[in-house]
Formats: sequence, structure tokens, C-alpha cells
Amino acid sequence: MSERDLIIYEEDVIKIEALLNRAIKGAEAKCALLVDKDGHLIARQGFTHSLDTTALAALLAGSFASTREIARLVGEEEFSVLFHQGKKDHIHMSLIGERAIMVIIFDDRTTIGMVRLYSKEVATGMSKILSEVKDSSDAVSGGIDSDFTASAGEKLDDIFSE
Repeated sequence: MSERDLIIYEEDVIKIEALLNRAIKGAEAKCALLVDKDGHLIARQGFTHSLDTTALAALLAGSFASTREIARLVGEEEFSVLFHQGKKDHIHMSLIGERAIMVIIFDDRTTIGMVRLYSKEVATGMSKILSEVKDSSDAVSGGIDSDFTASAGEKLDDIFSE
């Protein structure tokens, strides 16, 4: 297990989905996604049936990565919020912690101000959940590595002591 791997349990996904729902309802958005920076879809809520959310997650993460490089070129470490405006639908992306991107897709029934307000509110709770997930993943990862090392050491001792 690499240091970047996260283990997200069902109860964490339920909490994440509840926060995404809160953002959708509060901002009157169409849907919301939580994507890791590698482009993997973590959770989705709302009207996503007409979207290829797997491809969308990968492309949104790519967009965020390319924008990170643009930020560095202009002297910023990273832009934490991105906004794409279309004719009908718009996309608001915000960085959550170090590893995730919350994406809210909305139309003209709401405003960017409402989306920003609710995404900021939800981001706080989402950061807390992801921090707890990271801590528990680190603990599990450490346990697996130390257990494996101890077991392998015992096996090697058995082989070479005969």
C-alpha cells in the first residue's frame, strides 16, 4: 500500500454523500462529485444519470492539474477554486484538503454566489472527514507493513537457522 492510498469505509462514504447532498440542496445545484486528485471518483450525488462520471472525474482532475501548473507560472502555489461557465451548465471545483476536489454542477436556477457559499460550508466538514480517513488509512498501512515485516523476518529466521 503506498502512502497515497486511502481506505474509505462505507460509513465515511455515507457522511461524504450527506455533505454532497447538503451542498446540492442548499445551492440548488444539479449534482455534486468528490474526486481525488488522481481522477478517481470517490462519491457522487444528485442527477448524474446522464453523465459519464468516471470520465468526468478523470477530466476534472486533469483540468485541476493543468491549472495548478498555470498557477505556478504566475507565482501562485495553486488555485483552490476553479469555475467553468457554459451556456446552460456551469462547474464549480474546489480543493478539499490535499487530495480531493469537490465538484458542483449547476445551471441558471442558482447563482455562483450560492454555490460558493454552500461549497465553502460543506468543504469544512468534508476536510474533517478526509483527514480522519487519512489518519485511519495511515494506521492501517502502518499495521500491514509492520505485520508483514515481522512475519517475513520470522520466516527468514526459520529458513536460515536450519
